[in-house]
Amino acid sequence: MTEISSRSLINAGFSDVERAKKFLDSTELSTLDPELIVKMMAHAPDPDQALLLALRLVDRHPQAAEIFLQAESCQALIRLLGSSAALGEFLIRCEDALQVVAQAPSTSFSNVPADQLRNDMLAAVGAVQTPNGHWVASCTGAEARQKLRVSYRLALLSLAYRDLGSAQPQWVMPQVAAELADMAAAALEGALAVARAEAGEQYTPEQVDQVKLAVIGMGKCGARELNYISDVDVIYVHGSLPGIEEDLAGAVATVLCGNAARALMVPGPEPMLWEVDANLRPEGKDGALTRTLSSHEAYYRRWAHSWEFQALLKARAIAGDKELGAAYERMVSPMVWSSSERDGFVESVQAMRRRVNDNISKDDVPWQIKLGPGGLRDVEFTVQLLQLVHGRVEPSIQVPTTTLAIHAMSETGYIGREDATNFDGSYRFLRLLEHRIQLSQLRRTHLMPRNENAQRVLARAIRGAGDLQATSPEKLLRRWNETKRLVRSLHERIFYRPLLVSSSNLSADDVRLTAESAQARLRALGYLDPKAAMRHIEALTGGVSRRAALQRQLLPVLLDWFARGVDPDAGLLGFRRLSESLGKTHWFLGMLRDTNAAAERLSHLLSNTRFLTDLLANEPAAAAWLGTDSSLMPLSRESLAQQNTSIIQRTKAPEAAIRQIRLVRRREILRVALADGAGLLRVDQVGRALSDIDGVMIDGILTVLLAADQAVHGEQARIAVIAMGRQGGQEIGYGSDADVLYVQRPVAGATDQQAQEQASRVVTELMSWSSKPLKPAIPAEVKLKIDSDLRPEGRQGALVRSFDSYAAYYERWVEVWERQALQRARPFAGDEQLGQDFMELIEPIRYGRGLDEAEIKEIRKIKARVEAERLPRGADPNRHLKLGRGSLSDVEWLVQFYQLRYAWKHHELRTPSTLVALDQLAALEIITEEQAEVLDIAWRLATRIRSAEIITSGRSSDVLPGSARDMEAVARWCGYEANTGMELEEDYLRATRHSRALFEQLFYGFED
Repeated sequence: MTEISSRSLINAGFSDVERAKKFLDSTELSTLDPELIVKMMAHAPDPDQALLLALRLVDRHPQAAEIFLQAESCQALIRLLGSSAALGEFLIRCEDALQVVAQAPSTSFSNVPADQLRNDMLAAVGAVQTPNGHWVASCTGAEARQKLRVSYRLALLSLAYRDLGSAQPQWVMPQVAAELADMAAAALEGALAVARAEAGEQYTPEQVDQVKLAVIGMGKCGARELNYISDVDVIYVHGSLPGIEEDLAGAVATVLCGNAARALMVPGPEPMLWEVDANLRPEGKDGALTRTLSSHEAYYRRWAHSWEFQALLKARAIAGDKELGAAYERMVSPMVWSSSERDGFVESVQAMRRRVNDNISKDDVPWQIKLGPGGLRDVEFTVQLLQLVHGRVEPSIQVPTTTLAIHAMSETGYIGREDATNFDGSYRFLRLLEHRIQLSQLRRTHLMPRNENAQRVLARAIRGAGDLQATSPEKLLRRWNETKRLVRSLHERIFYRPLLVSSSNLSADDVRLTAESAQARLRALGYLDPKAAMRHIEALTGGVSRRAALQRQLLPVLLDWFARGVDPDAGLLGFRRLSESLGKTHWFLGMLRDTNAAAERLSHLLSNTRFLTDLLANEPAAAAWLGTDSSLMPLSRESLAQQNTSIIQRTKAPEAAIRQIRLVRRREILRVALADGAGLLRVDQVGRALSDIDGVMIDGILTVLLAADQAVHGEQARIAVIAMGRQGGQEIGYGSDADVLYVQRPVAGATDQQAQEQASRVVTELMSWSSKPLKPAIPAEVKLKIDSDLRPEGRQGALVRSFDSYAAYYERWVEVWERQALQRARPFAGDEQLGQDFMELIEPIRYGRGLDEAEIKEIRKIKARVEAERLPRGADPNRHLKLGRGSLSDVEWLVQFYQLRYAWKHHELRTPSTLVALDQLAALEIITEEQAEVLDIAWRLATRIRSAEIITSGRSSDVLPGSARDMEAVARWCGYEANTGMELEEDYLRATRHSRALFEQLFYGFED
């Protein structure tokens, strides 16, 4: 006998080389050519398994050795044995099965006709037809079950043999799945014949023959896309001929249903085939096993849930009385294709998909081929929802099979051609994985094997016949993960695929939908006024211009992205407004077409915030920034100041210059908001950028007003503006006030009185011109209110003081609350030297010493009074973002409290920034890192929500939104997923609850 080298066995894929050599040298295989066997083992997914089963097969049936003598039949049988241990065992226990594998199958797959399968199953149980056309088996019990199951497994063996012999298994998968469904239907037909014979022993044969029963296939069986091993979902419907009472007919039908299921499911020498599952029937497990046609119709018209119509999309009569089955199909079809008109239909389908995800074991999610993200369910739910929404006006997509439905929707424009190709290919690949995994042991599973060797076997199993290309578990998993990502992306996009054309490659002449269908799709996407949306779409896409052609390319994607926002109708309207302003320019539509980031960012903004939509409508050129991240990044303070300097130099009229300066502020706030919405900025970066914009505007207006006053009264004063509060800390949001102090110093030769008078005039004008209406007005401007209440003596004190006056006041009268306020002082605008001198003046005031016990008590009293008096009447302290429990005020007071106590000896704490100070407090171990994180989270979230409220609504608010819609809009801006507004609310309440507990412990000294 030829000696086979270990290297040859390893190259063939054997894991246990020594055992393989032993088997090849066995007496049972002595008549075979070992070199041929080893060569053909390279085609087996699991050579070790294939060789063992070959040995056992020849041992049990010596004539099987002849199959291994010819190269083609040897390769085909070894591939089968290496793919399915279960079918190998069937070959061993069923000698007749050898005839199925005696000849190699064609590499070009062909189906066995459904009628032939049905006739074979009926013949296996000796079925004969009654006068009323019903099939009745000539045997019953265990004998009938054995014959029926063997017949089925012979058909299954034949199918698997042809499937594994195909050179392109991924592309013949739909044909394989269709034949599996036909086999299931044939088995049910045979089981029903057995059931009638057995029921004839309980009732008279004449009574049984008067009962009509149709088996309706559901799910994958109904769609003719069944797996190798799967529950077969069915619904039973019965009727009767004249001469039998209705109740008796129902009892007989119930017996027939039970007997048929038992013929396929009860244990026996030949194992059960699969589970017959009737739980999709009306009322599920609590409902009658079978109903009359009229009872089914009454239920569906009155009681059925939306998910039941989604399930009925697959309904098909597969066995039993053909006329009754056809009548059932005709009855349910109109209800299925009108079900999308039910209230909340789309939401219910979406919710059901989420429930499927939620019910998966966390350990199984990464390994799920069927149910997990990017799995088969993503494809199926997407296709079914699109069919149900649009099928009522497009009969050509009313097909139950997933692959055929994808093709039909591509042809009719509901899915783009490229997307359809990717969806179809991904679905076939995932189904092929599922088939090969199930085929191994003929067990129902949808999980990718976790064992590396099993993955290696699967990687070899999905190759086509004759394909010996090297593969590995790593390559398999990489391809699978890439497919999942693609499917998930397509699932998220195609569900919202819009209206007039299928993809950017189709022109208006290729595929145009009817107005009714377009409105149906808009409604499915979540547009509240589909008719108005259609008017916008028609206005954007009408005509033969290049602009219209580009719009037709863009809208399918943009409408999808608008639909992901809180208000898709506003998004579409905003896009129309912007397009009408910029659509004729050479860059706008081209940028949206060629730059995914720009289009998606624009859609997100337009559909989530009317405030930014208004800003963009008034600053349309700013849309160009969306194309690149660098264009969205905030300008430096120096760049902003340079722009104002240019404005002042070229604009002589003060009012015109001030208007231009305020326009710069409006434009730059928009830039920051666009970058914020694109996720390019953190909360602290937003605050710094907005503060710089405010500071530069105040500086510019101050320069204009001071020059104008000096032109009349001469140069008498230097003026500096000192930022306080959150403006001083550069921690503001959109629409924040500017808390400031004004300080003046006489110029050489001017008296104190002259300087004070000039400074007072200019500062008073500054506070007015910073926010008062202008002519022409500045639309969508977020006006800046300047607040100087933190000045010495508060509102009772002078609006502006001289440098010397501040020095005298702070030396003699400064109170502890003023020392606290000065923690956040920072030069903001005006004379730089004066501002710096002021900072040097207050350095010993705010940082020169710590707090004594009396001052600690005083600060605590002031905070308690603020909590009691400043919170608006009726406001919920748990929901107030500024003064509420654990919110901004608590965090900032605590930080400033520690700065007053320790900054005199720790220079690291000498900062106006709350967040920087928090980090330093943790670094100095004054508080723990965990405590700093609790405070940081609460502060950032409250700040983010405050900004989000003005961005999304255009109104400033210090209270957590009360309505679900407003909360959803704020949550989207804060980076939360769709439909998770309540999560934001819960996160905020939890964060501030923890923050408040920590504040009370550290500030008030409470232990609990």
